[in-house]
Amino acid sequence: QVQLVESGGGLVQAGGSLRLSCAASGRTFSRNPMAWFRQAPGKEREFVAAINWSGAIIYAADSNKGRFTISRDNAKNTMYLQMNNLKAEDTAVYYCAAAPPDKIIISRRKGDYDYWGQGTQVTVSS
Repeated sequence: QVQLVESGGGLVQAGGSLRLSCAASGRTFSRNPMAWFRQAPGKEREFVAAINWSGAIIYAADSNKGRFTISRDNAKNTMYLQMNNLKAEDTAVYYCAAAPPDKIIISRRKGDYDYWGQGTQVTVSS
């Protein structure tokens, strides 16, 4: 059974940093495109960043670029999201997701991802 488990969330002051991890189990994910999404209260789940097996990366918006860094360690079946200079508007539940390797190369669309973690809460106090 495929399982994605996020960790590393928590409460941090504005300007602080957090590093989220997403551990995959049940199969090898080295060839799967993977992504981070987030969902704030009352809002839809939105794309944050994605990375494919070759290391190609896309980010959601200029507001994240330079503050967020996505990476993966295929040997550990783990994906990361380093978040620096956090802002109150970054408060959300962060989800990791994976897509089958033959479905997409890399995508911003949540509908393209078949596997999801349970989410980890990130709260940024201003």
